[in-house]
Amino acid sequence: MRAQFVLSEIGVGLRRNLTMTFAVVVSVALSLALFGGSLLMNDQVNTMKGYWYDKVNVSVFLCNKSDAESDPNCARGAVTDDQKGQIKTDLEKMSVVDSVTYESQDEAYKHYKEQFGDSPLASSLTPDQMQESYRIKLKDPEKYQVIATAFDGRDGVQSVQDQKGILDNLFGLLEGMNIAALAMMALMLVVALMLIVNTVRVSAFSRRRETGIMRLVGASGFYIQTPFIMEAAVAGLIGGILACGFLVVGRYFIIDHGLALSEKLNLINFIGWDAVLTKLPLILATSLLMPALAAFFALRKYLKV
Repeated sequence: MRAQFVLSEIGVGLRRNLTMTFAVVVSVALSLALFGGSLLMNDQVNTMKGYWYDKVNVSVFLCNKSDAESDPNCARGAVTDDQKGQIKTDLEKMSVVDSVTYESQDEAYKHYKEQFGDSPLASSLTPDQMQESYRIKLKDPEKYQVIATAFDGRDGVQSVQDQKGILDNLFGLLEGMNIAALAMMALMLVVALMLIVNTVRVSAFSRRRETGIMRLVGASGFYIQTPFIMEAAVAGLIGGILACGFLVVGRYFIIDHGLALSEKLNLINFIGWDAVLTKLPLILATSLLMPALAAFFALRKYLKV
């Protein structure tokens, strides 16, 4: 009987404040969708870092005859065979180095033609203008500076370049977008909490006569508060279900179908469905507990029990 009464009161409360309940559902859905999207964006950035940083190479470019005439770093002339041998030996001795690959001028010219064959400069370049280089794969991509410190300015070395710097700019942009999404989520969360508190206050005020009678007949404070808390929890749970739907539909249409980024951007290792599904229970739990706690603390102040 008590459970039936509580459920009937929840239904009455939701119908009486239908407009505000709708506002609570929408604000909770949007804030938690942004929250889940931010978590997925963070997973995506970490996945991309793990995928791309593992492929990052440090390149030690060697001086050629053209550099000896124009580049201050090669003022002592083109690299000699002895210098090349010593550079390779020193690289292989370093504990941070996983492997060292030599690229000749002919190989560099071939790779350039494959990548930039349509460029106007391609027809004017010759193999002897290209630079020999050592491509170094590091055990830890964060240790690039060790290579740069050891070989920058060394005889026969024109420059040391790290591909990680290019990736860092991309990941910095993605993380900035993630922070912006979190800021928007926080704003929407505050709006949702304010709506929940106001909805509970209005509901408690509209039923002050019923709660007064319940106090007179000896009903406990928890029994009086339960319908109001459950109203907020149900509205929040509906919003959480909508947020989960937004994430699932977004993943489906953005990555798999619709925009189909997984097909158009083959070089990006996108997060899988497992990453999405593991976030859904957290979103549902938050959507249930957050409004319930907000309602509980609001009732302590605005409902005299």
